[in-house]
Order: sequence, then structure tokens, then C-alpha cells
Amino acid sequence: MEKVKRTGLQNDIAKVLVSEEELRSKVKELGRVLSGEYRGKDPIFVCVMKGSVHFFSDLVREFDDYCEVDFLSCSSYGDGTVNTGVVRINKDLDMNIMGRHVIIVEDIMDSGVTLDHLTKLLAAREPESLKVVTLLDKPERRRCAIQPDYCGFIVPDEFVVGYGLDYAQLYRNLPFVGVLKPELVEK
Repeated sequence: MEKVKRTGLQNDIAKVLVSEEELRSKVKELGRVLSGEYRGKDPIFVCVMKGSVHFFSDLVREFDDYCEVDFLSCSSYGDGTVNTGVVRINKDLDMNIMGRHVIIVEDIMDSGVTLDHLTKLLAAREPESLKVVTLLDKPERRRCAIQPDYCGFIVPDEFVVGYGLDYAQLYRNLPFVGVLKPELVEK
């Protein structure tokens, strides 16, 4: 696949869906909710890399009790815009989650294929509880019967980038979530 035609990072964005300020506010809110629900439970926050790194690090800093963190990397998109339906685990957890409260932190839930696969994989390891928090949700694209337990924003079925989300590994460093100009997205 050819890399994105570079017209300038900000110029490639058709519109901002979620501003930097809205992101900060929502992450604080989710942090308060999770802190209340998991107080005294020493949960393990699992970052689904790479896209969730920004959200994950901000969210964990808002959690005001003891917790541990681990990282998992998987792929189902490659550099394209369509989920292949095949989930590959590139980096598995380092920690044993048996009997622990586990919170999977994801950047976006759209088809649900990746999270459906991950939740089944992790549930088989017998955690005490397993919940999913996603920054963004595109429910109209769902292909699996999975829903997030906690959600930041419901977004329309448009190709979004920024705040960790990418297109061909670019745009992760934008401080907001925006819609990429359609002419830049290869179908």
C-alpha cells in the first residue's frame, strides 16, 4: 500500500470529532468511575497497543488507587481500513491474570472482531472479572455480540485518526480525534 500523500498533518483532517479538551474531560470522568468501582481490588489495566497507548496512559494516571499494568499487541487491520477478520497476537501479556480484576483498554471498538477474540482469550485464563473500556465506539459497524462496559464517545462510521489512532501508522500524535479526508484513505 502506498503511504498517505502528505499535505501537512492538520491539513489532512476533514473535521475534528473530539477535541483535546473533550478527551481530557472524558478520561478524567472514566478514571473517577473506574476508581470508584475498583477501589481496593488492585486491577490490572491491559493496554491494547499501539492505538490505545495515549488513552491508556492518561486513563491510568486518573485511576487513584493501586493497580498494575500490562500490554498486549494484536493486529487485524494491517495498514488498511478494513478489518481482515483474522486477529493475530503479536505480544501477549506478561502477567498471570488468574483470579484478578482485568480492565482491557482499547482505543476504538468498531466491528468488535478484535475485542471479541481478546475477551475470549483472556476469559479462558480465569480472571476474577474482565471488563472493556473503549475511548470510541462505532456500534453500527459491530459484527460480534460484544459491547464495551465503559465507553468514552460514540462516533459515526467515518475513518478517524489522532490520539493514538492511525492510518498507515501516521496521525497517532494528533492531540484530538479527527476524520481523515476521504481522498487520503485508500479503499
